[in-house]
Amino acid sequence: MRKVYKLNHIESVTTAVLLAAGTGSRLKPLTTNMPKCLTMVNGVSILERLVICLNQQGFKRLVVVTGHQEDCIREFLGTQFGGMTINYIFSPLYETTNNIYSLWMAREIINEPFLLIESDLVFDVSLLDDMLYPDRIAVARMQPWMSGSTVTLNQFQYVTNFHRGAAGPLDEIRYKTVNIYSLSLFSWRDIAERLDRDISAGIVNNYYETVFAKMVVDGNLSLQAVFFDSKPWYEIDTIADLEETEKLFLTDRYEAAIPHNITPHASGISRHIFQQTKKH
Repeated sequence: MRKVYKLNHIESVTTAVLLAAGTGSRLKPLTTNMPKCLTMVNGVSILERLVICLNQQGFKRLVVVTGHQEDCIREFLGTQFGGMTINYIFSPLYETTNNIYSLWMAREIINEPFLLIESDLVFDVSLLDDMLYPDRIAVARMQPWMSGSTVTLNQFQYVTNFHRGAAGPLDEIRYKTVNIYSLSLFSWRDIAERLDRDISAGIVNNYYETVFAKMVVDGNLSLQAVFFDSKPWYEIDTIADLEETEKLFLTDRYEAAIPHNITPHASGISRHIFQQTKKH
């Protein structure tokens, strides 16, 4: 079947969907009593860094899919952060499902183009500059520390296939997915239909990339690559990842602080985090 690559819309994306339902089991004991996204990186939580980046990029709406220790996230963010209105979706099956289910949970509340982002990422805010337009995928050249999903690209920098792992033919270059996607409403409606079919069939433990992969092969999803190689970024799954991230994002190289017009919605763990970040 001949692939047809659709042109990107010219309007920028102003809604983000943050998947934050997982238990973060590989980061225990840090995640025993708090969600993974509130893990501290040099005194500033992953979540705070993410929402500050989105706020600085002009996002107006943030939808957070919660699960493990969801009250901590709600207490920390409240319903407004800077210029963003914040909505929540609770995934009751977060302990027994994967991110395909978390994304499916957003189907009824999202009816606009949006940025899909995982809640374990730390990155320089400028890397989002080229992700503000629909039907794009963040990728990076493979490094020794990277694992997980990869993609191959054609000469026009569009995704041709998704893969599990980096190994492939010697003449094939694969790029690591950064787990940030920008999706048009056209693409999202098609994705939502396919998610419905999978969830109805009991497929709840896959990654949403399995749906994206099938759509790309069928010619029904066109994703243009945005390269994240120019500035630091890291995905935090383990204690070792956290240690490496803290080396990349030293306080003298990257500083996040709650803007002066934002008040904390925090108590308990989250209040302590807010107080710590105010010192930087």
